Amino acid sequence: MRLDDFDPNINVEDQRGQGGGGFNLGGGGGGGLLLGLLPLVFSRFGCAGVAVLLAVMFFFGGGISNLGSLTQSSAPTAQIGQQPRVSDGTAASACTTDASARAACNAFSSADKTWAKLLGSNFRQPKLVFYGGQGQSGCGAAQSAMGPFYCPSDQGIYLDTSFFAELADRFGAKGDFAQDYVIAHEFGHHIQNLLGTSDKVQSAMQRSSRTEGNALSVKLELQADCYAGVWAAQNRDRMEPGDLEEGLTAAQAIGDDTLQRESQGRVVPDSFTHGSSAQRQAWLKRGIDSGDPRQCDTFNAGV
Repeated sequence: MRLDDFDPNINVEDQRGQGGGGFNLGGGGGGGLLLGLLPLVFSRFGCAGVAVLLAVMFFFGGGISNLGSLTQSSAPTAQIGQQPRVSDGTAASACTTDASARAACNAFSSADKTWAKLLGSNFRQPKLVFYGGQGQSGCGAAQSAMGPFYCPSDQGIYLDTSFFAELADRFGAKGDFAQDYVIAHEFGHHIQNLLGTSDKVQSAMQRSSRTEGNALSVKLELQADCYAGVWAAQNRDRMEPGDLEEGLTAAQAIGDDTLQRESQGRVVPDSFTHGSSAQRQAWLKRGIDSGDPRQCDTFNAGV
């Protein structure tokens, strides 16, 4: 996707150079314990908390070990052989430290302009926060093992750009549009926050059983996928051959069923919090096909 005319007038923070590697939760059984915490996490931190917990659960749960850099235990210091990347505090500096940061800023800037146009006076710009290994968000500590996430408390999209390499190398989701989809999905959570959708779901989850709460989380995540597709459709003139396939490959790779099958060898639909691979692909494509956020009503679509 052609997004190389990035606008430096975006809200960017750079926490890189402040910490190092991730952490390891150890052997099997952790996934079940973490799964039981989903309703509590959602009630306190909203969708961002669920996203964080799901990432931890599937990267570390089910007795899986040695999954690569995301599971390597280390102290909170800079990784050996890696020099801290520190910007001068300006968006332009933070966004030009490497190609991945630049790509993230390009996608963020494009989404910012797109949703400002769609929402008008209801729009408020979020912030994009880079961190390396460890960081700090309004929802608590940020760890590279969490993957990208949105924190509603400070309206921040948090990203360790090493996730893009993991997305390509481990999950086979290569290409610039796969990365753009990640940013656009998290931006979708910001739109849900602005529209009050996240608060309504959080309130409903507090009154729900675990299974019902998981189902509500799935609807929220699929809507964010659809919003990502809406963003792409609104910028269709910038899409290139192969972009759609890259996005669908990424959506397939991070479906709950695919992640569960890889991590624990079995699929438990009642525990889904983000949706199956097929669902994520379908709602991303629905957004791309329609370009209309009104077509992203997962809550009344029998999901």
